[in-house]
Amino acid sequence: MAAKKNEQHPLRIEGYGSAGEGVARLEGQAVFVKGALAGEICQVQLLKVGKSAAWGRVTQVLTPVPGRQSPDCPRYPRCGGCQLRHMTYAEELRFKRQKVQDALQRIGGWTGRVEKIHGAEAPDRYRNKIQFPVADGPRVGFFRARSHEVIDAEDCLLQPLAATRLREAFKLWMERYQVPAYDERVHGGLIRHFYVRVNQRGQSLCAVIANGTDLPHQEELVQALRRAEPDLAGVVLSVNQEKTNVILGKTHRCLWGRDYLEDTLCGLTFRLSVPSFYQVNREQAEVLYGRALAFAGLTGRETVLDLYCGIGTITLVMARQAGRAIGAEVIPAAVEDAKANAARNGVTNAEFLCADAAQAAQTLADRGLRPDVICVDPPRKGLAPAVIDAIVQMAPQRLVYVSCDPATLARDVKRMEEQGYVLQRAEAVDLFPRTAHVETVVLLSKLNTKQHIEVELNLDELDLTSAESKATYDEIKAYVLEKHGLKVSSLYISQVKRKYGLDVGQNYNLSKKEDAKVPQCPPEKEAAIMDALKHFQMI
Repeated sequence: MAAKKNEQHPLRIEGYGSAGEGVARLEGQAVFVKGALAGEICQVQLLKVGKSAAWGRVTQVLTPVPGRQSPDCPRYPRCGGCQLRHMTYAEELRFKRQKVQDALQRIGGWTGRVEKIHGAEAPDRYRNKIQFPVADGPRVGFFRARSHEVIDAEDCLLQPLAATRLREAFKLWMERYQVPAYDERVHGGLIRHFYVRVNQRGQSLCAVIANGTDLPHQEELVQALRRAEPDLAGVVLSVNQEKTNVILGKTHRCLWGRDYLEDTLCGLTFRLSVPSFYQVNREQAEVLYGRALAFAGLTGRETVLDLYCGIGTITLVMARQAGRAIGAEVIPAAVEDAKANAARNGVTNAEFLCADAAQAAQTLADRGLRPDVICVDPPRKGLAPAVIDAIVQMAPQRLVYVSCDPATLARDVKRMEEQGYVLQRAEAVDLFPRTAHVETVVLLSKLNTKQHIEVELNLDELDLTSAESKATYDEIKAYVLEKHGLKVSSLYISQVKRKYGLDVGQNYNLSKKEDAKVPQCPPEKEAAIMDALKHFQMI
C-alpha cells in the first residue's frame, strides 16, 4: 500500500541529501528526513508524500550513531542560518565530501575520487560579514528557515562577538527612539537591515540599510555603536527605497569615520567597502585559494585569465606565480577596486578588463594572446553555455574551477568533457561550517586531441601479431596520468594485464620471495589501466 501523510514508520537512514537531510527508503520510495543521520534507525512522521519521493521529520531516534550531538544553539533549527548543528563536525565533513563526490559521479559521470575535504580549524564565529534583517518589535536577527519571518537573536555562534555587541546597541537605539522597521508588505517603515563587517584585526564597519535618505537621531546611533565597539571604523547609510529583496541599496553615505575596512588575505591587502564581495570565512578562503593556486601549476611563465574576478583576490594570488595575470569582471566598480588592490600591493603583472567571458575572449584574441590557465569562480548558477564556448575558444591547457555548488559544477564538468577537457583532480573546502554549503576546487586539463587521433590511426595501420606491442608501460602510465590524473606503477599495470590474459613475461614483477606481500592494484587505478588497455586496443 502507498505511504500516506502523517503516518509514522521506523526507517533506516541510508545516506544524505544535498541539504544534509537523511535519506531512507519506504516501499521503494525515497524519503528525505530532516535531522536524521546516516546509519540511524529513526521513527519518522511523513509530512508530504509525492509521486516519486516523500518528506518527513524525526519523532524519535531509535538507534543513534556516534555522529549525532545535541545542538548547541537554542534557536536551532528554527533559525535558517544553520542546518547541521545536530551533527558532530567530523560527521559534517564526511557528509560534505560525499556530497561533492555524488554530484561529480551522478551528474558529471566522473569515475575519480574527491581527494580530501579541508575542514576548518574554527567551525564557529568565522563569519566576517553579517546582515541582520529587521522587523517590527523591533526584532533584529535572522529569517526563520524558508520564510521572511524574523527571529530575534541576541547572539549567533557563526558571527564574531563584535557583531553581537553592535547588534544589541543598534536594537536599543531603535527601541529608545521608536525608529520604525520596514514592512515589505506595504513598503512602509524605515529600517530594513543592519550590516556588520569585521576584519582580521577586529575592526568593524557598520551599515544601516534604510527605506529613506536620512536617519532620525543619527548622532545618537553613532555614539551608541562607538561605545559598544571601541574598534569601530565607520558607520554607513545604504539607501534602498525599492520594492525588492536585494539587501543593499545603490547609494551609500558615510555617517561617521570611514566607509571601508582593510583586510589581509594570502599575504595581500584588500580594501573592502560595504558592497564589496569578499569570502565570509577568511581563514578557509586562504585554504581555497591556495588549492586553486596549486592546481594551476604555475612556473612563473604562464598567462592566467581569472573570470568572475570580483575585486581581484584570485587574480592577484595567481599573479605572484605567473608571468601575467588578467582578471575579467562585468561590474565596473569591482574592476576599479581590483585595479586599486593591485596598486596597493605593488602587483605590476596583473591587469583587469571590464567584460564578460565572451568579451574577454575576443579582447585577448585581438591582442594575439592565449591564456595557458583559466580560473573561474562563478556564482551558484555555474557557467552559462556562452562562457564555456568562450573558454574552449581560448583553449587553455588547464582550467581551475572554484565552485560553491557541486551540482552546477558537475553539470559544467560534463559539458567541458564534451569539448575535450578531462577532470583530473577535485578537493572540497569547508568555507561554511554548520551549514549545508561546501566549496569545491577542481582541475580540468585539455587532452591533446591530435596526438590521440594519430595513435589510433597508426595502430589501425599496423599489422601487429602481439597485443603487447601496441603500447609500452610508459605509454600506458602517461595515458592514465593525462586522462585520469593517477600515477600507476609497472607492477599495477602487469597485474591488470595478467588478469585479462595479456602476456607480461614469465616472471615480470613477481617477487622472488615465497612469502612476500605484494601490494594489489586499487580498484580506481585498475579501472584507469583498463581504460588505457582499451584505448590502445589491447583488450
